[in-house]
Amino acid sequence: MTSFARAERAALADVLLAAGPDAPTLCEGWATRDLAAHLVLRERRPDAAAGIMIKPVAGHTRKVQDRLAAGDYAALVGKVRTPPPHLRPGFAEEAMNLIEFFIHLEDVRRAAPGWTPREISGSYAQALAGRVKTSARLSARRFPARIEVGGPGVAPFTAGRGDDSAPRVSVQGAPGELLLFFTGRQSVAGVSIAGPEDLAENLRGARLGI
Repeated sequence: MTSFARAERAALADVLLAAGPDAPTLCEGWATRDLAAHLVLRERRPDAAAGIMIKPVAGHTRKVQDRLAAGDYAALVGKVRTPPPHLRPGFAEEAMNLIEFFIHLEDVRRAAPGWTPREISGSYAQALAGRVKTSARLSARRFPARIEVGGPGVAPFTAGRGDDSAPRVSVQGAPGELLLFFTGRQSVAGVSIAGPEDLAENLRGARLGI
């Protein structure tokens, strides 16, 4: 089994190390040291990782992440590079990190001036395409219109709220670009949006993501 997530883990660690600890990212309020700390916390600190999704324990999560971010940056990136034991089987790595590492690598790359899209292999794009529908439907579940989504290798589907008579807007793009769009990175995602202008503008500025 090809582990795209494992290859992306190595690439993400390389980019984090090259950028240094204080480079910007697309994650609001986070420098590269904060992003690296988030990745380590998510995989290695289950007591704190719960706060990523559960607000009542988010304060503990922030404290642990801040402590990790304040430590030695090279050592922190070394932990990002090395999968913990429970993720060493390829299937486990792929299930947990296929989208996570793709998105966060782009969070570093696309926050830098002069970034350009990178080449994505056909097989990697196909793997990412398999995650687009679930991600888009979850992240856009509160958007008050129907969103028609599709693109190369992505079978058409709809997301958002509303019945067949609801207003519609179309979002088309490659699988990776759609994942970036529907995880709240609309401003840097290479997609095309068609539909009523007010609805398209609302979608571009909507708070998307889990």
